[in-house]
Amino acid sequence: MMDTIAPIRPTLQRERRIPLSAGPAAAAAARNQVRAAVYAWDVPVDASVAILLTSELVTNAIRHEAGGKIVLVITCDCGLLRVDVLDTSRSMPVVVDAPADAETGRGLMLVASLSTDWGCYRTRVGKAVYFTLAFHADP
Repeated sequence: MMDTIAPIRPTLQRERRIPLSAGPAAAAAARNQVRAAVYAWDVPVDASVAILLTSELVTNAIRHEAGGKIVLVITCDCGLLRVDVLDTSRSMPVVVDAPADAETGRGLMLVASLSTDWGCYRTRVGKAVYFTLAFHADP
């Protein structure tokens, strides 16, 4: 009897890596890049959620960045859209319990509640904060 081996499916990973200046135009540029990737790659996620969460992460990076660069990394593979925002700050983000009437402080709570997963990790020069949105990938 001959064993059968399932064929290896080629990876469909797509990636965009975009450097952003840590200025007021960074959030808009990041939103545009995520919107373009979702539509170009035909990713079946709610683009408005991906754009909103990207805006939150980039805005946090701008607010806490010490004037360095921000890098936006958008990947799509194995049923996940993932957005990473890298900056040079070593300070790790913390979810705070912001009052309902607070003007700031609810961004990470929003990311945590709307994403499939989110987290942060240290890089050589700072940190990265990411979120994922799961979708059904065609076989």
